[in-house]
Amino acid sequence: MRKVEDLKVKIFADGADIDAMLKLAENPLVKGFTTNPTLMRKAGVEDYAGFAHKVIAAIPNHPLSFEVFADDIVEMEAQALEIASWGKNVNVKIPVTNTKGESTVPAIRAISAKGVQANVTAVFTLDQVREITDALDADTPAIISVFAGRIADTGIDPVPVMAEAAKIMKSKPKAELLWASPRELLNIYHAEDSGSHIITVAHDILGKLGLIGKDLDEYSLETVDMFYKDATAVGYTINTSSKAAE
Repeated sequence: MRKVEDLKVKIFADGADIDAMLKLAENPLVKGFTTNPTLMRKAGVEDYAGFAHKVIAAIPNHPLSFEVFADDIVEMEAQALEIASWGKNVNVKIPVTNTKGESTVPAIRAISAKGVQANVTAVFTLDQVREITDALDADTPAIISVFAGRIADTGIDPVPVMAEAAKIMKSKPKAELLWASPRELLNIYHAEDSGSHIITVAHDILGKLGLIGKDLDEYSLETVDMFYKDATAVGYTINTSSKAAE
């Protein structure tokens, strides 16, 4: 088993619990952070800009992604420019379309040309990857977040999709491919093997990093012990006297 620290793929933590983010910032395996309005709402964040500024001040040396939430393409661009002004380490997440299915490529092209480091999110298809890659300024760093985990949810193997996306993006060397929505720790290795540059991982999955390389016989015994202790703690019983008498 390859050690995580030996992999080329960068691990970004995905969440909006600021206490957990501060703790993860101390972990040398975590290279950056992503969040989105859904995660922020789940974490109870009410002041979007206030939360973002607090995170930027507390974690100044890691890439941080904050997302626009306008649905109008022009307003998306305006929000992107404002968010980008909050810090040099800020990547602006912008969805590949709005809720009407209208492409945000015009906004992506405009902000990239102005030097804004975009993180284009909710990407699912290779055609979308091609359109985004073409729109990016060659001199401006960017991230394309392909939702590999949700692609897998549809029964499609995301590894070949991500590998092809990595090939498409070679025309813009400053753009990085991000494996989004992983479902398990093994996806870190899938991201590495597919040529992805980044994988963003939820805090609960990151908690399993200590399991990498764990002895499976030991893990098996721990699992049996867990089942036994839980059954005993509840006081489960099964009457086997009639069977014993047979």
